Amino acid sequence: MRCQLRNVISLMAIMVFGSTAGKSQTPVFTKYVNTFIGTAPLTDPKILGYELPEGWRSWAGLTFPGSSMPNAMVQLSPMTEYGSGAGYEYEDTVIYGFTHTNKGHWNLCNLPILPVSNPGKNLSALNKDTKFGSTFSHQRESAAPGFYQVYLDDYNVNVSLTSTLRAGYHKYEYKNNKARQILFDLAKANNKVSNWCIEQVGASVLQGYQQTGEKIYFYAQLNTNIKSLDIPEKGKPNGYAMIHLADGTKGPVELKIGLSFVSIENAKQNLQAEIGGKSFSDVVAEGTQKWETLLSTIQVKGGTEKQKQMLYSSLYRSFLWPALRSDVNGQFTDAKNNLAKADFNYYTEPSLWDTYRNKDVLLGMISPDVTLNVIKSMKDVGEKTGFIPTFFHGDHGASSITGAYLRGIDDFDVKATYQLLLRNANLPNGARPHITEYIEKGYIAELDIANPHVETKGTAGVSKTLEYAYDDYSLAQMAKKLGDTANYRILMARSKNYKNMFDPGTRFMRGKLKNGDWIKNFDPQYPYYEYMYREANAWQVSFFAPHDMKGLIALYGGEKGFEAKLDSLFTVPWNPKHIARNVETMIGQYCHGNQPDHEAPFSYHFIGKPEKSQKILDTILNNLYGIGEDGLALSGMDDAGEMSSWYVFSAIGLYPFSATDAEYIVTAPLFDEVKWRASNGKMVTISKPGKGRAITSIKVNGKKIDGYFVSHDVFLNGGDIEIITR
Repeated sequence: MRCQLRNVISLMAIMVFGSTAGKSQTPVFTKYVNTFIGTAPLTDPKILGYELPEGWRSWAGLTFPGSSMPNAMVQLSPMTEYGSGAGYEYEDTVIYGFTHTNKGHWNLCNLPILPVSNPGKNLSALNKDTKFGSTFSHQRESAAPGFYQVYLDDYNVNVSLTSTLRAGYHKYEYKNNKARQILFDLAKANNKVSNWCIEQVGASVLQGYQQTGEKIYFYAQLNTNIKSLDIPEKGKPNGYAMIHLADGTKGPVELKIGLSFVSIENAKQNLQAEIGGKSFSDVVAEGTQKWETLLSTIQVKGGTEKQKQMLYSSLYRSFLWPALRSDVNGQFTDAKNNLAKADFNYYTEPSLWDTYRNKDVLLGMISPDVTLNVIKSMKDVGEKTGFIPTFFHGDHGASSITGAYLRGIDDFDVKATYQLLLRNANLPNGARPHITEYIEKGYIAELDIANPHVETKGTAGVSKTLEYAYDDYSLAQMAKKLGDTANYRILMARSKNYKNMFDPGTRFMRGKLKNGDWIKNFDPQYPYYEYMYREANAWQVSFFAPHDMKGLIALYGGEKGFEAKLDSLFTVPWNPKHIARNVETMIGQYCHGNQPDHEAPFSYHFIGKPEKSQKILDTILNNLYGIGEDGLALSGMDDAGEMSSWYVFSAIGLYPFSATDAEYIVTAPLFDEVKWRASNGKMVTISKPGKGRAITSIKVNGKKIDGYFVSHDVFLNGGDIEIITR
């Protein structure tokens, strides 16, 4: 893999800087980014915690290697398996197309396009059951931020891809300049395709749409004439369109394609505004420079080459979602599926259950304008639907929005957004399932089922209660700043509801029946998708009260009792017979492969033993990222950048333990020095002069601080954080 990285860096230097001398500098930070990290399967049972059942692929990584700009509409990436998390799995050997949207979440992967040459003659044994597709090898594949390249062996075509915010740029170098064709495989995507259309509207122009619940429109322009457009199975579910190119032209075939979620005309405008007459190398150079600027926010000294690669690869991966949805003219399709227009960029909803923990904080610290527009987008959804959007579980818009607000991102209608969040927190049939029961009882009950199993349906009542309590705390902080004393008091009282789930007899967060009795069929080690817990077991949720660690410690009988229980979390062996595909990568009962307990390793700080936290953190940082023979596996789903953002914060020595609060818990960074350029231009320097990993003291601007937290003020004013270790 290292040879592959060297090749792509060399290729990028030639492509980007050979024809655009003086416009940019040689890549400094993008050279460390390996976009293939997270695409390889995690197979080691010692890491997973169990033997993979036959036919299973663990839900680890699920990233894509293709081209994207930060928080863009377009993610242009190869497709090796429909229905997979990101469409590309490193162990596969056939590419079926190049799709234009991605998240790594079993959806999107829209508008597959594939260059072919004499396809009927070139189908190999590996893909004979599929109409189209080509074998490929990693030896003839390379990638970097904003660029992807692969050689299609069956069709003898070298494919290069790049992209802008709203447009993609394909370059195809055919070995045979005759019988050149391009497949638009519009009946396929990771979501079910209900309708599609394509038409030729000029000698070298195509336009149409693909519908998968929402319509994705496209406008595509070629640099060579089209001989014919063939749709052999028009109207059939598995139909496709084949573009036959005119013979006689030489040089690469270039296809520029604009996307829009509004109209074909907008897709055309997006293409003209962002690519227009630019060359392929121009677009690559511009994209590289955008990523260089973003990645250069954090600069490090010391550390190993692998640690630098993982840091910048993780930083890159943290800025791909949420995705842009408004066009260059400001138009977008709103939550009611109506045409709308705004003076801000409209984005998809964040993956809040995952990303509120750290990714949304990182986004606001480095790209505050994007965070501001994301909040405005969420408010727009709230105005159309009555509620600020949530994602999957919990109501963590309260944390993400309040956290941004308390860090100084406040150029939005705060009071109107706050009122919508209050609706989320109080009204039934809205953002919080079982909210009436939660308010009345102080917890969400579960059914008592005799023999619950992994996929037993339930309310996830324990997880919901714990998370709603944190969300209440989050919203209370906004109430406090706005001077709403009444709601502040109500919400702060509700933020203690997590205590109602604590069973002092077992010393776990445990499910309750409606009458208040504890659920009898209770195995704290057994993982569930939604019975009592959401994608977790009792061990993994029993340390979640990031807003009230003092209160949580008291439940365990004080610091000694808490420490003993926390020790057990990381040492009680995982039962290899307990298999849930997304509860994986274990240190004892701790699961790093999924998000619900990602704050637990930091918890020793609250009893004055940061060295015990650091030991766990170092194990995770050094052994659970960049795993496997090629170093391309992750220990769990990246989940729209949450797994990556966890690494970024932990590697530099600051982590948003309670993401709502404008402060960071201090840990020992992997690097001797970290320079972070804040969004206002101020510089924050984090230094660890010694080689030790156990923190003995922390100085901010030369003054020793009490405890282990530093305020966000250091990013507002600039300053030096010195971490003394032994």
